Amino acid sequence: MDDHAKGAMHTNTGIHMRGMPLASLLFGLVVGLFVGLLGWSLTATASEAASLNDGDLVQSINTKHTVVPGGIYRWTPPAGATDIRFNDRPVMRFQDRILVGIPLNQPLGSAKLTYLLSGQASSHSFSVVDKAYTEQHITLQNREMVNPNPEQLARIREESRRQRALYLQHSDVPPPTTGFIQPLQGRISSLFGHRRFFNGQARNPHSGLDIAAPTGSEISAPAAGEVTLVDDLYYNGKTIFLDHGQGLITMYCHLSESLVTQGERVTQGEVIGLVGATGRVTGPHLHWSVSLNGYRVDPQSMMAELTPE
Repeated sequence: MDDHAKGAMHTNTGIHMRGMPLASLLFGLVVGLFVGLLGWSLTATASEAASLNDGDLVQSINTKHTVVPGGIYRWTPPAGATDIRFNDRPVMRFQDRILVGIPLNQPLGSAKLTYLLSGQASSHSFSVVDKAYTEQHITLQNREMVNPNPEQLARIREESRRQRALYLQHSDVPPPTTGFIQPLQGRISSLFGHRRFFNGQARNPHSGLDIAAPTGSEISAPAAGEVTLVDDLYYNGKTIFLDHGQGLITMYCHLSESLVTQGERVTQGEVIGLVGATGRVTGPHLHWSVSLNGYRVDPQSMMAELTPE
């Protein structure tokens, strides 16, 4: 279009607008502004989408393949998948899915499961995302419960070795099918995952759920299982371990009394011990730990996962 034609168009447009009523003119300006803003928004959205590669776009939309440290990852494997493992450890098979315990110190980012399908090695990737666990500061009068002497440290190391071996047990016993109940009713005095400080000194995160209750309160088995340990440990006091099968292990600490023996099988709801204040404590309570494929996980999450549908 030449300059003469442009000038004629501008002149004609100006004359036409001068002949329009004021209300029509204002309506036209509002509509024009709205259309312009809508166009800008669509352009910006398209530009943002274009800046994502395919992997980023899938990640931004698909959040079901994520889990937090200390959480439980649920996945439905393809039919026929066998030998499913996380960090080379077998995982729980529960109905048509698997449940995987994620350690509290698991690095953030990509993680994967390995498995066999039709004899071929395969893998499934998922993401570990951050969770801001709260802090807990505890003051203990017995300083040897914070800084043990060399003899006590030797005892603690030996007890830790025995407990790690128990946590790593994995049997083909079917997992609980009638739910996973809380072993004691009472006030939750300390949540799983707390970053803990004893007398101002940082220690490992809290690996269980603390339930406060009077000394002598009854503690019940959350599911059927085998008693694999009954002992009096340095930090944990009087302690019981139960093996529920499929890598699901539970621990009960600070008891005043154990009512079961090693090797005994218990049923869901059976009383196994009484609340006490043995070991490293500030008062009577139950410390309840839940381990899945060798990693401590949130007991409340485990109860939710095993609730019958």
